[in-house]
Amino acid sequence: MRTNIVHIGATELNYEIRKIVDVAHEIARMSGQPIQWENIGDPIQKGESLPLWMKEIVASHAMKDETYGYSPTKGLLETREFLAKRRNSQGNVKIDANDILFFNGLGDAVSKVYGFLRREARVIGPSPAYPTHSSAEAAHSGYPPITYRLDPARGWMPDLEELRNKVKYNESIAGIMIINPDNPTGAVFPREIIEEMVQIAREYKLFLVADEIYINMVYNGKECTPISEVVEEVPAIALKGISKEFPWPGGRCGWMEVYNHHKDPMFELYIQSILNAKMLEVSSTTLPQAVIPEVMSNPEYINWQKERNSFFEKRSQMIGKIFSDCPGVIVNPPDGAFYVSVVFDAPLGENMHLKMPGADIKSYIDKLCPPGVEPDRKFVYHLLGSRNICVVPLSSFVTDLRGFRCTLLEKDDQKFEETYRTIAEAIQEFLKS
Repeated sequence: MRTNIVHIGATELNYEIRKIVDVAHEIARMSGQPIQWENIGDPIQKGESLPLWMKEIVASHAMKDETYGYSPTKGLLETREFLAKRRNSQGNVKIDANDILFFNGLGDAVSKVYGFLRREARVIGPSPAYPTHSSAEAAHSGYPPITYRLDPARGWMPDLEELRNKVKYNESIAGIMIINPDNPTGAVFPREIIEEMVQIAREYKLFLVADEIYINMVYNGKECTPISEVVEEVPAIALKGISKEFPWPGGRCGWMEVYNHHKDPMFELYIQSILNAKMLEVSSTTLPQAVIPEVMSNPEYINWQKERNSFFEKRSQMIGKIFSDCPGVIVNPPDGAFYVSVVFDAPLGENMHLKMPGADIKSYIDKLCPPGVEPDRKFVYHLLGSRNICVVPLSSFVTDLRGFRCTLLEKDDQKFEETYRTIAEAIQEFLKS
């Protein structure tokens, strides 16, 4: 073309979590065997069923004509008032309905958060990084993500000294992003960690972005501190949603809570630009918004969340037991969300491999793993080709660590244990080959 039409950040957009699905489908076709999907956090795909009382609420609202129309641009007023009242009962910073803005899922919100920043303004985020955040931030700037390290040897806690130094010596950094509970590691950061990150933002006049989509999915005796409890006067955005919590990922319903935007004219203008962009889309999907107050205030809701968290706690403990007998990797059983990241701490060599079930699959996998490929990517593709188990390489989460991310979502106890014992056996075969 006579004019370059490609966005400067186009090459930074990558989502291996879904990209690997095409490879898995080809392996399923070639092997004639189903895939054990451990790559994506979709509870529904893994067999979770919403309780009848929740489905009945959704069904009753689906019978109302108004749920088929536009909602206000910011979202349904009744729902925003409900969420603001709920937040004010839990956090120290107070908001009202006008401080909440709905989106078609958090992917939509994340795109707006980074897309309407000044190009030179950067947001530093965790590494390993969740690709929706890291890709969107890098794409808006045209440069690779700027990150602070989560340390697997310290239970995936943030390296706050590194964070402080990067903020101090890089004036382009305008914001700090936190995912708590974290994806892809399942870590839950203690209150004092979040308070220190707020203090860094306060000291260097930054804003905060807190992805809290898993805020109510915490177990193993841990507590998760929402940013609203400690942010005080610092400008901040908290990202919330129902896709993982109800769970209703197909509803594509998330929202942004904005704290302290009236206290900083520049931050307020930035938030207004996000609202203006949402006006161009008119509104977000109405039905999922409409059911939120009734679902979340239902007497069964708290018990439902406790029941789910108990299930994930059981899965976390099973993971710990299985990998305690698996040398060569670091595994921190998660305390929140439903992911676990496995890190190789043994040296990885070019010739390591897993035995394939046939020449055709071996040839296909070999083409995906040319010389010089990241060793964890090679393991992931070899695991897929040899065992029909689909996980995601950790190197696709913006990190120098080598390993893979998988989920706790499998509902069948026996299948879950068999899958992860198979993975542990494959790790040993790979390391010894």
